[in-house]
Amino acid sequence: MQLIGSLLISLISLYRIVLIVYILMSWFPNARESTIGQFIGSICEPYLEPFRRFIPPLGPLDISPIVAIIVLFFAESGIRALFFNAGALF
Repeated sequence: MQLIGSLLISLISLYRIVLIVYILMSWFPNARESTIGQFIGSICEPYLEPFRRFIPPLGPLDISPIVAIIVLFFAESGIRALFFNAGALF
């Protein structure tokens, strides 16, 4: 059971890194239009889209990726509680 939890936590951590790379790519001109940028965008945009619908941008600043990363931290905490602290519940 802990193997599944570790795998899920690793996947969430990897996705969080990819998401941060995608956010940082917006600082560089034409980075998101490159082949790698389009690939990362196809992975990140479906996750970011619901957050962008509910959180409007504050002028030129889009804070929805920050909220999306915080949600990933909460998901990781939930997985840790389910898979690694389950014995403490019983």
